[in-house]
Amino acid sequence: MLNLQAQTQPATVKKNGLSFVLILSALMAVTSLSTDIYLPAMPIMAKDLQGDAELTITGFLIGFCIAQLIWGPISDRFGRRLPLFIGLGLFVIGSVGCALSTDIVEIIFWRVFQALGACTGPMLARAMIRDLFSRTRAAQMLSTLMIIMAIAPIAGPLIGGQMIRVTSWHAIFWLLAIIGTVMLISLFWLPETLPEEKRSHASVTGAFRNYYALLANASYMRFTLCLTFYYVAAYAFITGSPFVYITYFGVDPQHYGWLFAVNVVGLMVVSMVNRRLVHRYPLEVLLRIAVFVATLSALALAITTALNVGGITVIVGTVFVFFSMNGIIAATSTACALDAVPNVAGSASALMGALQYGSGIISSLLLALFSDGTPWTMSWIIAVFTAASALMALTVQVKK
Repeated sequence: MLNLQAQTQPATVKKNGLSFVLILSALMAVTSLSTDIYLPAMPIMAKDLQGDAELTITGFLIGFCIAQLIWGPISDRFGRRLPLFIGLGLFVIGSVGCALSTDIVEIIFWRVFQALGACTGPMLARAMIRDLFSRTRAAQMLSTLMIIMAIAPIAGPLIGGQMIRVTSWHAIFWLLAIIGTVMLISLFWLPETLPEEKRSHASVTGAFRNYYALLANASYMRFTLCLTFYYVAAYAFITGSPFVYITYFGVDPQHYGWLFAVNVVGLMVVSMVNRRLVHRYPLEVLLRIAVFVATLSALALAITTALNVGGITVIVGTVFVFFSMNGIIAATSTACALDAVPNVAGSASALMGALQYGSGIISSLLLALFSDGTPWTMSWIIAVFTAASALMALTVQVKK
């Protein structure tokens, strides 16, 4: 039997290899792919399942953020690979459950189950980067991973939009099950990055006390909250855009993917630029500038939407600028946050991920509570929380 705990020594040559980078990129893309691929099908799913399809995103995010808090200490105690194997197995089972669902309650349950495993991908990919690299190099590596992983949110809505033309939305979740199986197999080529001597020797229950220390760590929390507030805004677009583009503006579901993909192209370009910038400027300075630019575009979005000027063209343009800044914001804030607590990278990445992706719960609930049948609700949520992210970025101290 293969030993999943094998390869306990950190990778040297392999960590810079193409397979290592591709596998980590795929792990980080699990979340966006699990949600983005069926965005074009949400209106049809709502009709077929006779319920609010946006709740499938809410359920996924609830499971995603809670489960990370459990997997984090486990990965600090037993290493990174074992939780990944178990997590991807759960993801495959949950995807099959979604594909077989016949009502809204059933699919929400399986989306939560799916998230219990999906959360291990991005959380442990970040932790593995911190295991191997210094903060500047980690920021560069995270930007590299984001360039590659951006294929998922580009391809996801495009694939989903085309699939619902020729088959039902159930097939989308069967495809996710197949992708999860392929990723599970790929883990056999992924080295362990946390050696025995660097693992936490406290009990798993005792390791949960790390969360209190992390919440009390001002430096770590400033970067984490900066990213969290930004992602509340980002998820407001991800969750609200199907209604705005397809229902309100009448965009064909198969073309929705192109409007969504243009934002990810911007993210990829900015990520490529950020790989060079991190060696020239302090990460904190780059973070502030990126959040400031995102805030200006978010305010422009809110103002034009409130005045009902510009139509879909202005929405697409302002969201493009806002979303592109994620290429800097995610990489720099994550690298700085984990650098502040290097000895508990697994737990720190878990808490950061829980808050980051749990922020989508806030977005979906606000959209459901305050929806007025226009793009205004999505726009003001994006503007308010991007501004909050900017205020948090102003409080971080620049590390020389």
